Amino acid sequence: MIRALDFGIVLLYFLFIYWLSDQSSLPAPMWFEHQDKLNHAGAYFIMTLLVWRSLRHLISSPIIVFFLSVVFSSLYGLSDEWHQSFVEGRQSDVFDWIADTTGAILAMLSLKTYQIYKH
Repeated sequence: MIRALDFGIVLLYFLFIYWLSDQSSLPAPMWFEHQDKLNHAGAYFIMTLLVWRSLRHLISSPIIVFFLSVVFSSLYGLSDEWHQSFVEGRQSDVFDWIADTTGAILAMLSLKTYQIYKH
């Protein structure tokens, strides 16, 4: 039951990110320069934690789950930037992808720091 719930939540989060990326503009206020990079890092921090929760049901090695969580989230960020390049009013930005990947790495480092990554 927990496995299905974890996979369901991560799938809903993927769909939410896709939906946001499909909007021609986002209604979020910009309070400071480069805030979008912080938003990207935060969104992919959360995504990576959700991916980690799902993968740990399938893979017993914490190191492999750690690595695959970062890689999967980074690749999803790359595909998201590609997707945005086709959305009117949006543009693709390599620095957004770097922020996505940074958020993913920080998520896994946070788990390691707090020793939560073990099964």
